[in-house]
Amino acid sequence: MLPPWPETGFASPADLAACRALLREGSKSFHLASLFLPERARLPTQALYAFCRVADDLVDRAADPRAGLEALRARLEAICAGRPGPHPADRAMADLVFGLHLPRVLPEALLEGFAWDLEGRRYRELPELRAYAARVAGVVGAMITVLLGVRDPVVLARACDLGVAMQLTNIARDVAEDARAGRLYLPLAWLEAEGLDPERFLARPVASPALARVLDRLLGEAERLYARAEAGIPGLPASCRPGIRAARALYAEIGRELRRRGFDPLRGRVVVPTRRKLLSLLPALLGTGAVARRLDPDPPLPETAFLVEAAARAPLPSPREIRGLVWVLELFARLERRDFPPVEETARV
Repeated sequence: MLPPWPETGFASPADLAACRALLREGSKSFHLASLFLPERARLPTQALYAFCRVADDLVDRAADPRAGLEALRARLEAICAGRPGPHPADRAMADLVFGLHLPRVLPEALLEGFAWDLEGRRYRELPELRAYAARVAGVVGAMITVLLGVRDPVVLARACDLGVAMQLTNIARDVAEDARAGRLYLPLAWLEAEGLDPERFLARPVASPALARVLDRLLGEAERLYARAEAGIPGLPASCRPGIRAARALYAEIGRELRRRGFDPLRGRVVVPTRRKLLSLLPALLGTGAVARRLDPDPPLPETAFLVEAAARAPLPSPREIRGLVWVLELFARLERRDFPPVEETARV
């Protein structure tokens, strides 16, 4: 059974409306995928996205990113102490931590990934890159699975696979944009094997057959993990499977679109045409991808094992708590359909 929205009382209906607006404006793919989720799953997913989005902006857009990260750590500390700051995303996140038992170690892993970015880390081999992807994206898969009321380690492992696959897709799509910002995520050993000097590429990112081979290899690893992730979807609540399958399909299509343009990320940001998005969503729309498969029993990636372990230990809301919270779900479901104006990050009056 999907746990309802908690009645811990930190977030107001207007806070949740602000979280929904952040998702709608910040990620077309995730917003579209969220529409396939039932309301009980949509609310916590929107709240989680809002916190992740605000956290990323606080570090990435700050005049002093290190100060931004310290401020973010202080905000998470306050959330986990039950004293969220005057921000809609923080109050909603507190409800997830206290009402739906989201383990603290998971958002802390996300912040660790941000710290690695600030250190300017580069990754020599694929496992090192997967360790980074586990922190900035695999952890999101683990958190969403916890919020959907699932603690099965196999399902959690496949959810982390999906997050890592999405991040590898992001890296392939954004390689030119990242290079212009002085960031390089492609495995250094792969570049060198293709005769590409990492420093020269950063100084002047250009498309080439060698770069295309590196991106093809990276997307091949992403596709392997997308396939593993599909095997875990039957372990989710039936009403949530179309939404997760939609997110998987939309992101996998980004990699295919990059292939169609000849692995040339310098032609501008890869945008999947609406028609192809709809075609990629057909299995989720029609339920044709919902044929039962055995859960893939393969162990988690070594880089995501700590996330799976922490998420699997998270307690579930008790039947008594669930019965007592149903009325809150119904209230928020009604209020969500109203048009609340976006709420700035100001104190609730």
